Amino acid sequence: MKLSDCHNIDDFRRLAKARLPWPVFDYIKGGADDEITKARNTSAFDDVDLVPDVLAGVENIDTSCTIMGRRSELPLVLSPTALQRAFHRDGERAVAKAAEKFGVWFGISSLATHSIEEIAALTDAPKLFQLYVHKDKGLNASMIDRCKTAGFDALVLTVDTIVSGKRERCLRSGFTTPPRFSPSSLWSYATRPRWTLDYILGPKFRLPNLDGYVSEGTGKAVSIQDYFNTMLDTAMDWNTAASIRREWGGTFALKGVMSAADARRAVQIGADAIWISNHGGRQLDGSRAPFDQLAEIVDEVGGEIEIILDGGIRRGTHALKSLCQGATASSGGRLYLYALAAAGQEGVERALLILKEEIERGMRLMGVTSVQQLNRDRLRKR
Repeated sequence: MKLSDCHNIDDFRRLAKARLPWPVFDYIKGGADDEITKARNTSAFDDVDLVPDVLAGVENIDTSCTIMGRRSELPLVLSPTALQRAFHRDGERAVAKAAEKFGVWFGISSLATHSIEEIAALTDAPKLFQLYVHKDKGLNASMIDRCKTAGFDALVLTVDTIVSGKRERCLRSGFTTPPRFSPSSLWSYATRPRWTLDYILGPKFRLPNLDGYVSEGTGKAVSIQDYFNTMLDTAMDWNTAASIRREWGGTFALKGVMSAADARRAVQIGADAIWISNHGGRQLDGSRAPFDQLAEIVDEVGGEIEIILDGGIRRGTHALKSLCQGATASSGGRLYLYALAAAGQEGVERALLILKEEIERGMRLMGVTSVQQLNRDRLRKR
């Protein structure tokens, strides 16, 4: 299988599986516990159908929208994800360049493998920084200050990872950051020579946004589960979020909101946006899918705050259904991570092109010429 054989996001998943050592692939693919919520994130979209109009004159359509004050050519955000150089040697650099080419938002994680400053210098595309609140308050302040200086467009506080979900795939494989070879996985690394040589011969794997504060993840191998459980601040509360919003002073969002009551609290502390998200099904297994909660949250705070539907997006029609239900835009990680692992920047660009074409085709077949025309009248529950 080669890149030209990829015609949807699941094709990229299969190509990534062929190219990655299994512990690395399972880190991307895996969810928490029985992975029920991870599966539901995508299957939730199957519970509603689109209702098209015809004879609508759709020669010219406009897929653009405004997300957190910046124009986006698509109603789509590339969610911040950690450890991207574990998937491809170019990591966040490849994603940033692809996002710029397609005119969409992208984000980098606190646990990114390229620095805040490097990514900021690389692109003028709208970019956000995803903050994990660490117990080390100096580290939190350092990352916020660095983002201010570098000119990031938004700060997104992740609120659903005060402890780690139980990621059983990682427990079985022994996946750590940095990745390390174990007896059980040695054959998988040996039979993926391109990945292994890039990792061994490339620049040292590191998490530069933690420089000067934390050695775990760079100089000291640790599982993501152990990192979250030992490094992140379980005392984080609404006062913490409000304080970070004030300290940042710019466009501010909360990622991981799943209830209407929390959406209302986000409005009250002055957040500009919320991301309805369950962390890709990697935290609380058995929780609701973001799309399941979207209507309820839109009914509570729609029009008062931007609402980004995060998780489970695999098709352009999933993005369109999110917009019909009242979301400002949709976002996801695996929708581009598989493509990054499969073929770097070229892979991410192909994934974005496929989603762009699916969104455009879907809009024409629905009889709409702009994403603003999408509303609940165009949805029916099965």
